[in-house]
Amino acid sequence: MRHIPGFGIDRVAAAAGQNSDVLRMENLDTDLLPPPGVLEATQDALKQVEYSSWLPFSGRSDLKEAVAEHVERRSGVRYDPHTEVVIAATDGTSMLDALLATCDPGDEVLLTDPTYAGMINRVRLSGAIPRFASCRVENNRWRLDIESLRTSVTDKTKALFLQNPTFPTGMVLNDEEWQAVVDLVTDRDLLLIYWSLMEGIVFDGLPIVHPTSFAGMRDRTITLGSVSIEYRMIGWRVAWALAEPDTADALGVVHIYNGLVASGFCQAGAVAALRSEPEDFSSAVAEFERRRDAVVDQLDGLPIVSASGGWALLLDTEAMHISPPEASARLLEHKVAATPMTVWGDEVAPRYIRFVFSREPVERLRLLGARVRKALT
Repeated sequence: MRHIPGFGIDRVAAAAGQNSDVLRMENLDTDLLPPPGVLEATQDALKQVEYSSWLPFSGRSDLKEAVAEHVERRSGVRYDPHTEVVIAATDGTSMLDALLATCDPGDEVLLTDPTYAGMINRVRLSGAIPRFASCRVENNRWRLDIESLRTSVTDKTKALFLQNPTFPTGMVLNDEEWQAVVDLVTDRDLLLIYWSLMEGIVFDGLPIVHPTSFAGMRDRTITLGSVSIEYRMIGWRVAWALAEPDTADALGVVHIYNGLVASGFCQAGAVAALRSEPEDFSSAVAEFERRRDAVVDQLDGLPIVSASGGWALLLDTEAMHISPPEASARLLEHKVAATPMTVWGDEVAPRYIRFVFSREPVERLRLLGARVRKALT
């Protein structure tokens, strides 16, 4: 445990308190409601005994079928809902399930730098060792350093553990980067653990790309997903994993002892979300893009990196000669809650502070620029 630090987000949130004047940009929250029908489906399930049960351990059949349909729409690849889909209790348990089921102590797992600290430290909890492929800034967007990706793989590497878009950067992999990932996985006989947390939240007309759509990747990929972000259902705590049958069986066994079972009535809400009208999803993505644009406009002239997707973007406070922890403290004094990325990578992430733009409407985000400049310049 000595190598596993605390998160820090909760400390920033606690310091912000309940002051409604503070711009809450420290955590992955949102004020947008879930799709129509989700609340009703969840409430209806609360009244039925079958939705308050330990069974089935690997998830309800209707949700497994909805998940398989969802992934097929995105990837063009069909998974058997009964043998290749496991429903998990949370995003976090599905990640740890996948690592425990596939990695032995001492194996290396390759992540991007920056990346979600919860991914890095679940690698450590599993007994594996995190290694990092650097990301770099090009034309004010994040790009994966392909050479760093290739040279970071060793004989001990077991898996790549990736998101797209990535959190906290909002990087969306381009065709060249995806092909480099695919080539590395297939040439070196690796596993891809792919967390599709924000997969569909892409901006500027970019396409949604699922790695199993590439030849040879279906049975080399564990796809992890949830309704938390894409369907604005953070409190439901329902997630899933898809893999070829032997791997899915191992995931199911690990989950029985790690997470046991996802909430039945929350699974009912998840089914409603996955089968909701696509227009609701498109509308939410458009709103998040508006908020991204507002933050970029407000911070124009500062060393920010715009996001190509997701819910957050980063500011390089080291380029302003301010450490991210100090910047976070100074921003709080000026009513902006933002989290330093100190332990969210190796060499790249510690330069940055993160602004989550999913919780605040555009009208309030227009207050951001003046507050940041007063705090940091």
